[in-house]
Amino acid sequence: MEKELLDRLAQLQEKYFSLQKHLHLDKKRAELEKRRGEMNQPDFWGDQEKAQKTSQKAAHLEKFIEQWKGIESNLKALPELIESANETEQKELQQEVERLEEQIQKGETELLLSGPYDQGGVILSLHVGNGGQDAEDFTHILERMYLRFCEKKEWKTHILDESPSESGLKSATIEINGTLAYGLLKSEHGVHRLIRLSPFNAKNLRQTSFTRVEILPLIDNEAEIQIDEKDLRIDVFRSSGCGGQSVNTTDSAVRITYLPLNLVVTCQNEKSQLQNKQSAMKVLKSRLLQLKLEQRAEKFEEIRGELMESSFGSQIRTYTLQPYKLVKDHRTDCEHPNPEAVFNGDLEDFIDAFLQK
Repeated sequence: MEKELLDRLAQLQEKYFSLQKHLHLDKKRAELEKRRGEMNQPDFWGDQEKAQKTSQKAAHLEKFIEQWKGIESNLKALPELIESANETEQKELQQEVERLEEQIQKGETELLLSGPYDQGGVILSLHVGNGGQDAEDFTHILERMYLRFCEKKEWKTHILDESPSESGLKSATIEINGTLAYGLLKSEHGVHRLIRLSPFNAKNLRQTSFTRVEILPLIDNEAEIQIDEKDLRIDVFRSSGCGGQSVNTTDSAVRITYLPLNLVVTCQNEKSQLQNKQSAMKVLKSRLLQLKLEQRAEKFEEIRGELMESSFGSQIRTYTLQPYKLVKDHRTDCEHPNPEAVFNGDLEDFIDAFLQK
């Protein structure tokens, strides 16, 4: 066992040295000190939103630095411990090696997130597809899955809009704030398919249903996306759904149509019309930015509206509950044998496989 563990450690050390030049730890330490300096200013919390983002960035930098510092320390210490350990102690050290392998794997995945928006937040939208009541229920299941995943990551979530039905959801829009949220969740963008015995069918027949998941980068810099007011049509209406105080009692819901592409965004979960309008504009700008990125367009005039919708014949992932249980991503061939765990937010395998590819 000793030789096997030492060989595994040698491979990990080789991997670490190949990654070391990409870590830029000195640069990150300097940035962390800069953020800490900002946080120590007496007027730091004057702008709550900006302060929160700065605090999150500082916490992420500190975690990143400590993580790789710990990896380096373990790589230096473990060989000597293994060589001097007896058989029982080596079995315990084997677990340490396995943990180290997992840490380096996750760290390597994080290093792949170098896109301009990967570090920031997300607008996640769900849209029911073919499949009737089963599709509406599937849309609700996916919303819960992503909320559970965000909860595990300790990301802040806020539901901007929901269109409930008797069987589940027709659509939903969620704002997600957290470091690396877009970088990790962009792998979820596309059509998802569910195969199961339908609970809504009297004969309990097997049913296939679809939901489209849209992942949009959350824009921090409002000046990054400029929209001409004449290109917008803004309608207000009475909110639907369970609502809350002031919701469902006034015309607070807002629907914004971006006329050049006939792109419609709705927001109705906030208490006031102004808040709903602000949230809807945030979603609209994020959607236009995503389209611009996908089509590599320099100007909005170059975006082609017919490319906006995903085809329901091109699913990226299938969740099979009958006649066997399996979740399979068709882009990477990554598989998970436990759909229940996936629906409870266990998405790391699919995200890692997508980023590695």
